[in-house]
Amino acid sequence: MIQADYHLHSCFSSDSETQIKDIIETAVLKGFDTICLTDHHDIDFPVDKNGFDFQLDTPAYWNTMTKLRDEYKDKLDIRIGVELGLMSHISDEAAAYANAYPFDFIIGSSHLVNLVDPYYPEYYEGRTETEAYRAYFESILENVKAIKTYDVYGHLDYVVRYGPTKNLNFKFSDYAEVFEALLKIIIQDGKGIEINTDGLYKGLGYPHPHMDILKLYKSLGGEIITVGSDAHITDKLGYGFDMAEQYLLEAGFSYYTVFKNRTPEYRRLGV
Repeated sequence: MIQADYHLHSCFSSDSETQIKDIIETAVLKGFDTICLTDHHDIDFPVDKNGFDFQLDTPAYWNTMTKLRDEYKDKLDIRIGVELGLMSHISDEAAAYANAYPFDFIIGSSHLVNLVDPYYPEYYEGRTETEAYRAYFESILENVKAIKTYDVYGHLDYVVRYGPTKNLNFKFSDYAEVFEALLKIIIQDGKGIEINTDGLYKGLGYPHPHMDILKLYKSLGGEIITVGSDAHITDKLGYGFDMAEQYLLEAGFSYYTVFKNRTPEYRRLGV
């Protein structure tokens, strides 16, 4: 049983209104023994049509989290993380930010390609779905070449969530060489990837990343893998973790990973 949710968002993220105390109480109620808050911080993110800029008030976030970590220390092991938006041109800023606070865990994620978010339909205009997906995956390759200040790369196939036909026409073979190149760099750098169960409640029918990506990561020697719900509301905390466990086992993993002080800790699956 997976008892650690390592991708959670609160009202400190532009796209969530959930209070951190509500997240903590929900985690205790659901029987989790540890959680890691990973609110959004996207350097150089343009304000989008919803008015979101994804700039984390990190001093306020840190102050709130450290107080709550102490308050609930006898009920829940609360760890402090961040989901850091990555783009190759902000490598220096990302490194400076990551080193400015003693985070337990940093998810590196791609939310923009050439400053356009694949969440919005305009990202797909003027090109085929396959071209749009390839551009996104190639941007991750450029990011992992340039940036090393993260622990796991988040939702590797995020773009598939929002494509015109989602995963209906997605074929791993169309992008296999890009994934092999980027996963080799992730592994060589001592980084990992995540199982993100958002895919289950966003209409894909499976967690991120696609099983073919996960199996390739394992076959290349990938060992570090966290599990997160990407929950922005309490109802989704720990969502589909039973399926995530089976997903990991099917891919050949016997454990999952948590982080403390940016250091991976391994936990057995099925116990």
